[in-house]
Amino acid sequence: MLHAAYATKPDQSRGRLIPEEESSFRSPYQRDRDRIIHASAFRRLKHKTQVFVEHEGDNFRTRLTHSIEVGQVGRTIAAALGLNQELTEAVALAHDLGHTPFGHTGEDALHALMAPYGGFDHNAQAIRIVTSLERHYAEFDGLNLTWETLEAIAKHNGPVRGELPWALAECNAAMDLELDTHASAEAQVAALSDDIAYNNHDLHDGLRAGLFVDDEITHLPIIGAAYAEVDQKYPDLDPLRRRHEALRRVFGVMVSDVIDTARANLSASGVQSVEEVRNLGRPVVAFSPELWRDLKEIRAFLFRRMYRAPSVMEVRLRMAKVVEALFPYFLNAPLQMPERWHEEIKAAPDEVALARIVSDYIAGMTDRFALQLYEQLGEAGQLA
Repeated sequence: MLHAAYATKPDQSRGRLIPEEESSFRSPYQRDRDRIIHASAFRRLKHKTQVFVEHEGDNFRTRLTHSIEVGQVGRTIAAALGLNQELTEAVALAHDLGHTPFGHTGEDALHALMAPYGGFDHNAQAIRIVTSLERHYAEFDGLNLTWETLEAIAKHNGPVRGELPWALAECNAAMDLELDTHASAEAQVAALSDDIAYNNHDLHDGLRAGLFVDDEITHLPIIGAAYAEVDQKYPDLDPLRRRHEALRRVFGVMVSDVIDTARANLSASGVQSVEEVRNLGRPVVAFSPELWRDLKEIRAFLFRRMYRAPSVMEVRLRMAKVVEALFPYFLNAPLQMPERWHEEIKAAPDEVALARIVSDYIAGMTDRFALQLYEQLGEAGQLA
């Protein structure tokens, strides 16, 4: 596979924290991707919410389907730019591993509960999962990913400055991820692919949930032109097919814009290595200013009509109460957690360490498991 000069090269990897013999048929980043796919935390994403709670409908996106979509978009863009597709996909598949049950609602609740103990951050939790909490291998905790993959997971949204989330600080102390610089172009592609995927599927899911109808989004930039093109080419098309054809065109506009803008940025910057990408001082993978302006208008519509819709907010309040009940219960009775946690609980030197163990346990729950546990404990009279 030929890569551009500014791509991340497998044979130039900075390696893993625990040295391993390299595979004769898989690159280091293929192995990283495969370990992520086989991780327990990755499988649990199938029952973790994106916007709608997992049991609300079989057709809504989950964290797992979202991550797969991000990986597909990432590989497409990486290939067009001559970047390392395997690293891009590994980061895309790992980027949501640290999410709590109930999406950002669960994260906000857990962060508030963890405020006395260092807080909670889902990006840092993803690093904690791949460096510590996955415990399947004989020679190490975590997945022992390459430096490049860890860097990309930590920095895919840009440099991380100021006080670090404690979970990220632990990893950075061991491997120095150079958090004050930008990440590789592959990581930047994964971040934009995330934006493209959720912009696209949130429109689909909002329409499917009946929070708005097709006619209400045709006044929005990009979207209106896409529906008009479909109507001209396919008059009297079935409404669901019409919707799909229009939104796939919106999807294509976003992908093409990132590719064109990144190509122009890379050419103008003159970068000739991944190190030059990191030290450029600005991202090279981005939406054009024009499309970014249009996307902000679309996001404002979604925020108003979907993320803050009364029906969605009602469910969010109920789900926050689940996390707010489970955390103090397990903090006060940690040995009620599964037995595999007991050794670590007994070794915890203080309440901070104990709270972080409880946070790890709750953050790893699926929507389904958290709700079932909440109902069981509530029925048993064990929740305050």
